[in-house]
Amino acid sequence: MAEVFGLIGANLKHSFSKAYFEKKFAGLKLQGYRYENFELQNIRDFLSLIKNNTTLKGLNVTLPYKELILPYLDELSNEAKAIGAVNCIKLSEGKTFGYNTDVYGFSQSIKPFLDVNHQRALILGTGGSSKAVAYALKKIGVEVMFVSSSASKKNEQVFLFGELNEMVLRSHKLIVNCTPLGMYPNVNSFPPLPYEFFSAEHLAYDLIYNPQETLFLKKAAEQGAIVVNGLSMLKLQAEKSWEIWNGDRSPSF
Repeated sequence: MAEVFGLIGANLKHSFSKAYFEKKFAGLKLQGYRYENFELQNIRDFLSLIKNNTTLKGLNVTLPYKELILPYLDELSNEAKAIGAVNCIKLSEGKTFGYNTDVYGFSQSIKPFLDVNHQRALILGTGGSSKAVAYALKKIGVEVMFVSSSASKKNEQVFLFGELNEMVLRSHKLIVNCTPLGMYPNVNSFPPLPYEFFSAEHLAYDLIYNPQETLFLKKAAEQGAIVVNGLSMLKLQAEKSWEIWNGDRSPSF
C-alpha cells in the first residue's frame, strides 16, 4: 500500500520538503512512499484533502496555515498547545494529531552559536514560526521581544519596526527573522532595520533558506555579525517530523 506524506501551504512552488523527502525515501529504498505538495487556497480545504486522500500518513504545514490549522485537528501535543502553532501532523486511526517540530529544529540549530551576548532577542514577525522561536528561546532563558509592522501593538512585548534604534539594537544582540522578507523570488526585500547598529557581538539568524544569504544576513554580516540561515533548522525539523510519523504518539499528549 502507498504511504503518502506531504506539505500544505498557500504557495509551494519553491518548497524544500518534497525534494528532501523524495531523496530520503530513495536512500532508504522505501517502495511506494510519496511526498506531495498540497496547495490550499483556504484552510477549510484541509478537511476535504484528508477525506479524499485516505493513504495520507503525515503532513508538514507552512505559510500561512501554522496557526489557522489548529481548530481543524483532533488533538494537539502539549508543546503545540503552548506555542499556538503546528507544522507537523500525524494521521493515525482516523484522527489528526498536531505537533510543532520547528521548536526542535530551531533549538538544535542555534545552540552552537549562542554566547553570553545573546541573553535578549528581537524576533521579527509575529506569525506561527515566530511563536515557535519565542518558545524555544524562553526555554533556554533568553528574553524575547517581537517586532511587528502592524500599525497597532497587541501587547507591551512588541516593537514596531519604526521604533528600533541604536539603544534597542545594542541591548538585543540576537535578531531572528521570522518574516518572509527576502525569500525567493523576492530576494531584494529585507526587514527595515537600522543595520548600522549591528556589531560583531550580534547573532543574526534567518529562518529563510532560499537564498542561502538573504539581504538581512548580508547587511548584518557587513557589520561583523555572526549570521546563520534556516537550512539546518529545516532539515532538523523534517527529521523530527519523520520520527513522529513513524513512531507511536508522543507521551506529551
